[in-house]
Amino acid sequence: MSLSQWQWETATAGAVAGFATVAAMYPLDIVRTRFQVNDGRVTNFPAYKNTAHAIFTITRLEGLKGLYAGFLPAVLGSTVSWGLYFFFYGRAKQRYSKNREEKLSSGHHLASAAEAGALVSLCTNPIWLIKTRLQLQNPLHQSRRYSGIYDALRTILREEGWTALYRGLGPGLLMVSHGAIQFTAYEELCRIMVDYKEKKQKSEGASNLLNSFDYALLGGSSKIAAILITYPFQVIRTRAQQRPSKEGIPRYMNSWHVVKETARFEGIRGFYKGITPNLLKNVPASSITFIVYENVLKLLRPKRRND
Repeated sequence: MSLSQWQWETATAGAVAGFATVAAMYPLDIVRTRFQVNDGRVTNFPAYKNTAHAIFTITRLEGLKGLYAGFLPAVLGSTVSWGLYFFFYGRAKQRYSKNREEKLSSGHHLASAAEAGALVSLCTNPIWLIKTRLQLQNPLHQSRRYSGIYDALRTILREEGWTALYRGLGPGLLMVSHGAIQFTAYEELCRIMVDYKEKKQKSEGASNLLNSFDYALLGGSSKIAAILITYPFQVIRTRAQQRPSKEGIPRYMNSWHVVKETARFEGIRGFYKGITPNLLKNVPASSITFIVYENVLKLLRPKRRND
């Protein structure tokens, strides 16, 4: 298999997996984002008691449309991000491996995941900023609402300049560790499970040993570890990306300002606002992602062998 074939197989599988994930779990993403920015000191966000109450309140006040605010940039961002992530990740692994049969070390998996995450963050930060701002629009919002992704982009460029599109990039780059932790854990858990099953099924190829249930279990387990360690970076990024007031004054000047204000008024708990809907969204979402990713790869590999 050539390097280019492997890269495009993984990119395609990653893009399909990303789309399936965001489409299935999006309402919980809305809830998580609104919890993250609600520090108890602002009046332009409805008060939610818990995840179920948030979904009910959003549906009642804003309709089903409110649960899918920012869906287009979310689909675009997730599809592009996963596609690029698996593309860069696969390319890095190929570079670190002398040949395809050689097993990479944990350090190589970590470096590959970190490299892929940094490149994806640089490419997609503007998309995530627009998604966050569309998600935060609600009936109490004081500024003129964005009508869509294009209006949001045009308004941000006109009112704040192009640098505003990269607000939250710092914690976004630090969140590279999320992907690094998740993929390292996933690869290592896969290796352990394959080694275990090979002892029972020595005649069967390693690529056929794992099934969709295994991928779901491995994907979910690796995601939990990554979320617990890196979630504060996500809260910091979301708060930094909020839209300025109608007077043009940002809620937070930069990411460090977010850290100081959150620690001062909310303590450690403030950095974990919205973690419940985040876990409810991302653990099953990660399972879906890896089920789709691995099965799409299985569909593409026979075609590549026939070629």
